[in-house]
Amino acid sequence: MVNSVRAHAKDARGAALAELALVLPLLLLLILGMLDFGKAFNAWMNETHLASEGARLAAVNYCPNPGSDVNGNPTCDWSSISCGSSNSNVCLAQYIDNQTRGELRSGRLVSPYAPGQNRTQVCISYPNGSLTKVGDPVHVTLQISYHWLNYVSNRLSIGTTPINGSATMRLESAPFSGVPLATATCYPNAPAGT
Repeated sequence: MVNSVRAHAKDARGAALAELALVLPLLLLLILGMLDFGKAFNAWMNETHLASEGARLAAVNYCPNPGSDVNGNPTCDWSSISCGSSNSNVCLAQYIDNQTRGELRSGRLVSPYAPGQNRTQVCISYPNGSLTKVGDPVHVTLQISYHWLNYVSNRLSIGTTPINGSATMRLESAPFSGVPLATATCYPNAPAGT
């Protein structure tokens, strides 16, 4: 009787180990997937928040050091963030980009386990183009191409999803002279992605 109980216990331990070996990979994939979804959702919330801040700054024509040119047109000095562009929207997009953190700011290098990822791209656009005036909308978007389960994506070919944060606000002040209104101004110029 004792021997049959011991044999049955051995069989049960072996069955439990086999079941664990079958269920553990699925359980780990589920847990990693939930963590990765949380990371993607956090990136979307950060982008949406920064897009709202950027739209507000663009709507009020934010300038850290305003001035005027020889013709009396308002100009903006963005030397405080080392912006070498004469286009104040490029400098504003760079300023918004400087507020990002982690992979949104620096991207991710290619590794044997995960593909590379570019940093967030910030774009400012005026939907009414060259006819833009006070009261018209200004639209700010932040975009990144998010790699799902990046540590196993090279092996599984899971793919990417563009994550966009956007905000639109009404202009309270006309854009500075020299700002191209017909096309979106983006920083960095390279599109978000790999």
